[in-house]
Amino acid sequence: MIDPAPWPSHPLRVAAAQACPAPGDVVANAATAAAMVREAAEAGARVVVFPEKFLTGYEPELIRADPERCAVQAGGDERLGPLLAACRDTGVVAVVGAAVHDAGELYVSALVIDALSPEPGGWTARYDKQMLFRSERDVYRPGSAGRSIEVDGWRLGLGICYDSGFPEHARAAALDGCHAYLVGALFSVGNGHHESRMWFPARAFDNTMYTVLANHVGTTGGWHTCGSSAVWDPTGRLVAEAGPTERELLVADLDPGHLRRAREAHTMLADLAGPAVPR
Repeated sequence: MIDPAPWPSHPLRVAAAQACPAPGDVVANAATAAAMVREAAEAGARVVVFPEKFLTGYEPELIRADPERCAVQAGGDERLGPLLAACRDTGVVAVVGAAVHDAGELYVSALVIDALSPEPGGWTARYDKQMLFRSERDVYRPGSAGRSIEVDGWRLGLGICYDSGFPEHARAAALDGCHAYLVGALFSVGNGHHESRMWFPARAFDNTMYTVLANHVGTTGGWHTCGSSAVWDPTGRLVAEAGPTERELLVADLDPGHLRRAREAHTMLADLAGPAVPR
C-alpha cells in the first residue's frame, strides 16, 4: 500500500492563463505573462499556470534557427525581468512554459517563478518535458525526471502537454505525494480537444487528485489551438472551463476537504501495491 501524503490544511486558489503568444518574442511574451500574473493576484490566486512554450511561442523552426534569440537561456535570462517582478510584487507562483536553450541543447520546459527566484531572470525550479510529441523529437531533448513543487501545503506535480497522455506520468506525481497535477499544453482544434477531454478527467480520477490545464488560444507554430483551459476535481468532474478562442484567466479553488473525501471514497491510490515509480 502507498502511504498517504499529509493533507493540505487550506484551499489553494489556482489560475489557468490562456492567451496567444508572439512568435519567438520572449520580451513581449514575458510582458503578457507578467500582466496576467498581476490579474491572477487581483483575483486572489496563489498559483498561475501558463501554456506550453508560452514565453517563446510554440514555433519549433524559429527556435531551432535562432535559439539565442527565440529561446529562454538557461541560468537566467534578463528578458524575464517583468515576470520576475510581478511574482515578487504579488507573491504569486507562476508555472510558465518555455523552450529553454541549455548547453547547446533545446528543451521544452516549465519554469517555476516566484518571490524567491534569483535575479536576473532566474527561476526556482525547472521541469523538462519527458514525453516529446513525434514532431518535437528532432528539435528537443527529453527531460530525465519528474518535478513536484510545494505551495502552502499543497504538493503539485508538473506536466507538459503530451506528458498528460501517459497515465504513468500523472501516477508518478501522485506517488510522489502530489495533490494536483498542473499542465501547460498546446491542444489543437479537433482531435487535440478530444484528447484533452479524455486524458485530464482520467488522470484526475485514476489518482484522486485535481488536474489543471492551461492551453493556448489562436495560432502558434502552425497549430490552430482550442483554448478551453480547465480544472477537474479528484473524481474527474469538471470544476471550471474557459472559452475556446479568447484570452482568459480561469480561476478555481482546490478544496482539501473535497480531496480527502474523494480519496477516502475511491481508494485506488491507497490500495496500490508495488514499488513507486522513480521520480
